[in-house]
Amino acid sequence: MISYKPLRKLLIDKDMSCGELKDILKISSATMAKLNSDKMVSLAVIDKICKYLNCNIEDVMQYESKKKERK
Repeated sequence: MISYKPLRKLLIDKDMSCGELKDILKISSATMAKLNSDKMVSLAVIDKICKYLNCNIEDVMQYESKKKERK
């Protein structure tokens, strides 16, 4: 499962809102909604974010494996 928790933390550290990032990079509201709900977005969007924030992909997203539930 993909998580964008690192991006949310990075934006807090940079004192920037998701809305500001959306406006600056001209990212659609639908794409921002996907980022906020940890749904997949294109690598082109991730690339834009990394270039603007001058960071690496792992500063924006992480992979979290799903744990199997015990019955």
